[in-house]
Amino acid sequence: MKSEAIRRRFEAAAVVVEEAAALAMRMLPAPGMASGSLKGAQDWLTEADGAVEALIAGRIGALFPDDDFQGEEGGERDRTGAASSLRWVVDPIDGTSNFARGRLRWCVSLGLLADGAPAAGLVTAPALDERFAAMTGCGATLNGKLIHAAETRDPQAAMIEIGWGSKVSAEDYTAMIGRMMALGVAPRTGGSGALALADVACGRLDGYIELSINLWDVAGALPILAEAGAAVSLFLRDGGITGAIPILAVAPGLAGVIADASGLSLL
Repeated sequence: MKSEAIRRRFEAAAVVVEEAAALAMRMLPAPGMASGSLKGAQDWLTEADGAVEALIAGRIGALFPDDDFQGEEGGERDRTGAASSLRWVVDPIDGTSNFARGRLRWCVSLGLLADGAPAAGLVTAPALDERFAAMTGCGATLNGKLIHAAETRDPQAAMIEIGWGSKVSAEDYTAMIGRMMALGVAPRTGGSGALALADVACGRLDGYIELSINLWDVAGALPILAEAGAAVSLFLRDGGITGAIPILAVAPGLAGVIADASGLSLL
């Protein structure tokens, strides 16, 4: 896919995501009891999820009617009647459990795949005033400044987030935490996979592990991770386009030891 076509989409998507983020901010509940409904254990759905996705789908569809589109709430929509070489993937509110309680750690995530590979990504956290962005071959940025994965090499100095979802058993989750702690790693969890991956890209975290995660949760962050120099598991190749699978993203100096301990393979 020609780079000018990707750039045109990337620049347009940045405007669309800002509009979507502003809508989400207007719909952000006040802090307190959760506002929304449960799709499953700790799996929240709010009115904002549908509204933000509808806005992005409508804007992208009008701008690029021949591109495919996939959203967490609307499912997969094939615009062309055949597999398009360009596919937009959106998580309208990543970190909905945080959003539903009026917390600030959530984001709008939009990724663009070209021929099944990450081409561009935007992860915008308006409540934190943070905008991560990347286009293949052009570096990754946070609020316009270039970012890079951490240079950490000692797991005893490492901070790694370990995400959890209802498809993962308590036994498997605690076992992963145990394996990381045995290395001396400090485990964390923040409730937004896309933001955790972006934090790996900018060096705030040394790694992120989740044992079952969907494409829409990671599509916006994958180009950011690649351009920032992080080591990432083979998510798209190993089935992430069609179903929930594990992901590992880690600072390159820790790649071997974390991959070995987690049992996840890296690029």
